[in-house]
Amino acid sequence: MLTVKNLSKRFGSLTAVDSVSFRVQPGEVFGLLGPNGAGKSTTINMIVGVLVPDGGAVEINSGGSPVDPGVRRNIGNAPQSLAIYGDLTAEENLRFFGRLYGLTGARLRERVDWSLELAALTDRKGDRVDVFSGGMQRRLNLACALVHDPSLVLLDEPTAGVDPQSRNMIFEKIELMKSEGRAVVYTTHYMEEAQRLCDRVAIIDHGRILDLDSVDALIDRHGGISNITIELDPDAAIPTDLPGRIEDHFLRLESDRPLEQIAQISARGLVFRSLHVERPDLERVFLNLTGRRLRD
Repeated sequence: MLTVKNLSKRFGSLTAVDSVSFRVQPGEVFGLLGPNGAGKSTTINMIVGVLVPDGGAVEINSGGSPVDPGVRRNIGNAPQSLAIYGDLTAEENLRFFGRLYGLTGARLRERVDWSLELAALTDRKGDRVDVFSGGMQRRLNLACALVHDPSLVLLDEPTAGVDPQSRNMIFEKIELMKSEGRAVVYTTHYMEEAQRLCDRVAIIDHGRILDLDSVDALIDRHGGISNITIELDPDAAIPTDLPGRIEDHFLRLESDRPLEQIAQISARGLVFRSLHVERPDLERVFLNLTGRRLRD
């Protein structure tokens, strides 16, 4: 569906994207994650044909270039900066974007109605967008990216600033896109979203991909070890040869095999009053790869 080959882009002396390569298959949600200024937006802009690469190529549907208007019709783009018009109604926005992609007549009406239902805005289709809540505008932004029925969808921070209900609805729509066989490129700063939604993730920084794999594989390679905290019975004798360290009646330890370690401790007959395991996650992977220095 989407092939990015050795993509590079320079702005003067700054190399914003440096030999980036990845593929996204139909029915796959692919996460492109990185700190501010890592090269994500520049990569997305080259994928949609807004920027011309200095090196490498973008291929869509087995060879088509996004600079070709016919190929671009296969792309739906929901940018972080809302690409909708506040002085138009929801229906007028969808009709406008549908016509830009060549839809007319019954097909246009069908896709507009489908998009309104997708965004749960059918009953508000005649209202001006500037009176909508942030969540409603985000949902309409997504619907405008899908009105022409694209096979490749680019979502840049699609849940930024929305309420939990709208966020959950957007998640459901992304999962629907996947089930329909669309290829989705997803950028976000919310690591828990990427961990939930993405089949594979590329972590990019300083214009280069640091690693690319499934979430589980990335966690295995870069997440580090689990932290275990066991609250023991304060009235029972606590052996002095337990792994980890004892603080009051809490046993704290680190392990790369937490379930096995817990079973071994439990087999010694100790009574657990509580147990907490902090397993590595995608956020820890992200910080381990890109560092903890603030990015502005």
